[in-house]
Amino acid sequence: MLKPVRRIITSVPLVAVPALAADSGVQTGITSIGPALFLFTIAGALLLTLVFRSVANHVALYVTGAIGRFRIRSALAKRSKDVLHDFILPGAYGGLARIDHAILTAGGILCIQTKHFNGIVFGGEDEAQWTNVDGVHRRRFLNPLIQNEGRTRAIQKVVPDVPVENLVIFTGSVEFTSATPKNVIHVRELESYIAKHVFGPSKIEDWDAVWLTINSAVMRDEATRKDFSAQISFG
Repeated sequence: MLKPVRRIITSVPLVAVPALAADSGVQTGITSIGPALFLFTIAGALLLTLVFRSVANHVALYVTGAIGRFRIRSALAKRSKDVLHDFILPGAYGGLARIDHAILTAGGILCIQTKHFNGIVFGGEDEAQWTNVDGVHRRRFLNPLIQNEGRTRAIQKVVPDVPVENLVIFTGSVEFTSATPKNVIHVRELESYIAKHVFGPSKIEDWDAVWLTINSAVMRDEATRKDFSAQISFG
């Protein structure tokens, strides 16, 4: 008699399945991380670009301001020995007024506010706010002529008989879209502006006494600085 043939079936262990899948070239969720890594790389690059542009813009503004302040101080020093920078007086209507620069000339005092911008400036003499566009950056700011008028009156309150004029100076590579408002100039025009500017009539005979009065009214203590900072924060 013929003996029956026995079939021997060898089973493959389940633990070997992933290895077989990997060897056969089948992609699993664990190994398919290429696209995700690519997207993370692109997102990181975009974020770094935005951060770099923001930092570069702030650095450019800082440099523009530093150069502008140096140019203004140098130009004022050439025109008069009687100059004050970044000082505080009692406000004309209460509070405190911080003044960027003031210079005593032969006919009166110039009260100066500075703006350190690049790009284009839109704004009229009577508009409450002006606009600066520098590349993709756009900012609105208070009309500096109106803003500086209060500071001009603070000086006028200290020396009521002295002509005091409001002057706004821009630095940087800035252009106006229309005619520059009266009493608004670029720093490159400062020396000639002072030389040619004519104040109103005055009967002042002792200009040294005038400047001494201004200096005596300046508030130089640290407590005043802190009070002014608090005033700005509150405003």
